[in-house]
Amino acid sequence: MTTDCFRFDRFTLDAADRRLRRDGAPVELNARYLDALCLLVGDAGKLIPKERFLDEVWRGVPVTDEALTQCIRTLRKQLGDEAGRPRFIETVPKHGYRFIAPVEGGVERGGVALGPSARPARDWGRFVEFGMAGTIGGGLAGLIGGIIYGFAASSQPLAPGMGAVSMLLVLTCLTIVVALTGGAGVSFGIAAARLMAGSFGRWSIAGGAAGGLLMGAIVKLLGLDAFNLLLGRAPGEITGAFEGLVVGTAVGLGVWLGRGRLRRSAIAAGGAGALAGAAIPPLGGHLMAGSLAALARTFPESRLRLDQIGHMVGEASFGPTAQIVTGALEGALFGACVAGAIAVARKTLAE
Repeated sequence: MTTDCFRFDRFTLDAADRRLRRDGAPVELNARYLDALCLLVGDAGKLIPKERFLDEVWRGVPVTDEALTQCIRTLRKQLGDEAGRPRFIETVPKHGYRFIAPVEGGVERGGVALGPSARPARDWGRFVEFGMAGTIGGGLAGLIGGIIYGFAASSQPLAPGMGAVSMLLVLTCLTIVVALTGGAGVSFGIAAARLMAGSFGRWSIAGGAAGGLLMGAIVKLLGLDAFNLLLGRAPGEITGAFEGLVVGTAVGLGVWLGRGRLRRSAIAAGGAGALAGAAIPPLGGHLMAGSLAALARTFPESRLRLDQIGHMVGEASFGPTAQIVTGALEGALFGACVAGAIAVARKTLAE
């Protein structure tokens, strides 16, 4: 059986048993510093950026740069290392640290080699966990938005009859499905970037953009095909690849700026999402409300109307101002929920 046990120089590091020994004698390290050493040794020879220490050692807890510096200073002292002439931990100025000593990985406590570390399996598990967390966050945003649009689009009060209730349920379910799909694309894109880069760094922006672009294109293609197949015509102005790219970029930016902190992630992604959502309509794109308005124009015989939203912003119908306002609200809600859910996962899951 494979264990997380490593040997370097005169030291044996048993990550599973949470012990560091030198020539068989225990070396005292607190839990946080031991986690940092496990991270360095587990990826020996690779640059470990500051963001990755924050993700996997402090797990999103706000800390200063001095905390990491003190951690590395203590590790060097316990290993008998020197910053000026490192044998174990090398400083890469303005980037991070690298463990440079030769490491025998995946050994038994008795020293018999058994195979590689289990880190890749854990990383893939976290990829799924973070992706699913963001997907759930997207679904929550869809639930809230669907209820709002369901009430706004109902052509009669809910109490007298079931027509308005049906409208509410249909729009809520539709918005949840679209938001879940978009959340999955963006979240798994960000999780994939983390898997490749080792942390939720700047690559989260590219991951969110790529995931949103891909899923937006798929959703639009399948949606248009479904309308053409079932009804013989389809609205061309529905959310797709462009909108997914813009919103996904905003969410990825929020995840990076949030540094794993729930409030900071939600605010950063919500703010970026609001700006992105407000910019989409003037650029010719459509988010959920704009897509619903396009459906109403394509199928005038339907009961779907969003004029009430336009009335709230001083327009006779669902016009340009209403599209910008709803776009900003949708972007803010989606960004805050997806990034917030990922931040919760980062804090609660065992990294």
